[in-house]
Amino acid sequence: MRKALNFFVLSLVLISCDEQQKPTKPANDWSEAHSVSYNQEVNEREQIQIGLFLTHHPSYKPIVTESGLRYFIYQKGKSSEPLAQAGQTASIVTTISLLDGTECYKTEEGYIEEIIIDRNDQESGLNEGLKYMKVGDKAKLILPSHLAHGLVGDREKIPPLAILVLDVELVALKQ
Repeated sequence: MRKALNFFVLSLVLISCDEQQKPTKPANDWSEAHSVSYNQEVNEREQIQIGLFLTHHPSYKPIVTESGLRYFIYQKGKSSEPLAQAGQTASIVTTISLLDGTECYKTEEGYIEEIIIDRNDQESGLNEGLKYMKVGDKAKLILPSHLAHGLVGDREKIPPLAILVLDVELVALKQ
């Protein structure tokens, strides 16, 4: 009888402990509202960081597009050609840096990179920025993370949620 009572009490204690460990709602419950809130918070932080960057670079007078791209053409080309368009092959020279000036990637000296605008695996902000440029233009593009490599970065030199500064020269355009 005593063994049965001990077993009963032990069973109640174990069941009680087990029930206390089970959360009523998962701790990592991720809802659509939480995603929206998180994205808004990331965007607000990035806007502050970009604002501070521009405060330290007063010569940059960027235009802000609807997507959040900031571009500043600091050297106009002599071309009378129209702006670059989707589907054209752009010959470019680029330097990609983080906001703190850390250089991530740079076109090799003497090499010109060719990409088909809007049909490549480059940053979407680069594709958008090229469409505001003419042959010979040199521009600074400031890409919020959603126009760059987003939440995970490139898993090499660009960290997660990185804001990028691209220095771009549009050397030539081909149909």
